Amino acid sequence: MSAPDPDYLALVRELSDRIVEAQRPIRILDAIKWRPDIKRGFFAAGCRELPAVDADYYRRHNPLDFDPAAKRQELQQIERDIARRLGQLNPLAQIMRRMCRDYRTVVRLLEVRGEAEFGALSIDLYGSSSDVFHAGDPTLADLGTVMEGTLRNLLQNDSMQEAPKDIPAAEAVEMLNQRLLQVFPDAGIRVLLNDQMTADAAAGSDYLKIRSDARFNALDIDVLEVHEGWVHLGTTLNGSAQTACTFLGKGTPSATTTQEGLAVLTEILTLKSSPSRLYRLINRVRAVTLAEEGANFLEVFHYLRDHRMSDDEAWSIAMRVFRGSTPEGSPFTKDLAYMRGFVQTFNFLRLAISEGRLDSLPVLFCGKITLEDIATWRMLVEDGVVQAPRFLPPHFADLKGLATWMSFSRFIASLSFDQLEADYGALL
Repeated sequence: MSAPDPDYLALVRELSDRIVEAQRPIRILDAIKWRPDIKRGFFAAGCRELPAVDADYYRRHNPLDFDPAAKRQELQQIERDIARRLGQLNPLAQIMRRMCRDYRTVVRLLEVRGEAEFGALSIDLYGSSSDVFHAGDPTLADLGTVMEGTLRNLLQNDSMQEAPKDIPAAEAVEMLNQRLLQVFPDAGIRVLLNDQMTADAAAGSDYLKIRSDARFNALDIDVLEVHEGWVHLGTTLNGSAQTACTFLGKGTPSATTTQEGLAVLTEILTLKSSPSRLYRLINRVRAVTLAEEGANFLEVFHYLRDHRMSDDEAWSIAMRVFRGSTPEGSPFTKDLAYMRGFVQTFNFLRLAISEGRLDSLPVLFCGKITLEDIATWRMLVEDGVVQAPRFLPPHFADLKGLATWMSFSRFIASLSFDQLEADYGALL
């Protein structure tokens, strides 16, 4: 295999760096977050009044750090230059141009926070609960309904209950710093306290932020290590280290489904997850489904609280679903990415292992890629345009255990569950 043309790599790097720079001020979650006083007011009113959030709320409290019209024009120009200088049929150019279009849609999404158009743009970017996995298959909403019932049955067992959250944020920071130093010894990863966050934790470019007043248990620390650390920080570091495709360190909404699905899959494969954790993820799907069907914030909140969610958990999930919108508007559908992505990446692993195509699996960690582009990324790795990932989770760095475990999946999936219930039901 001949080395890639240095002039071509320099051109890709130039265009890639322009994408990275253009997206820098676009921060979706910061632009749509609700301030803590909204939660305090909701609970002070006895959880009976809709939060006071409208379009003016976002303009006053979350002003954008860029001019939307100018940013869209900048991204449009980058897309034109990619087509003009790399060619419209160049596979890498097609991915880069799609990124520019994604970011333009995001800019518009943030322009219309609190307006009716927000929900439609969210579906364009992240999908809907009425989407199917394959033609004729169940929808994401169906997955949420089925899994909710299964997990409720599991959570009736005392052995499935999680330990109390008695680890303060400062101690969690210390524990995670020690663990991630072992995984990323030369990457300068830092775990930091942050008192401005609404989520318990969030990964950045080379850091993991922990909310200062959050509390955790040992299982939470395990999940943060593999989900935020091994996957989100790992793919960010691998993408940022690319010599040409530097944009691989920055995820678009198109990449969110694969990235979150890969993170949830890693939790489950490493036995770090729990029924309680999965129940929270499934209830995000249920909450989006209810909101898409017309439920308002109050109805979603009370539904969650009536289904084994604490007040804080019900608030957190309902807030995630309505942020960027209004308490009576269409939902922000990003939270569908976790379960959609899990199913997609799990099925891809099953097929790759069944076909013996293990060379495809590490490519998932080259950066913030989307699953549908993996054949292109594998080709670019083989051609030397993209570097193979430096950081891989242990079960992907050595695939023997994963391959052994997954090799039975095709046969097991072919068995009729209804017949299994009939045959084994008397044993329970």
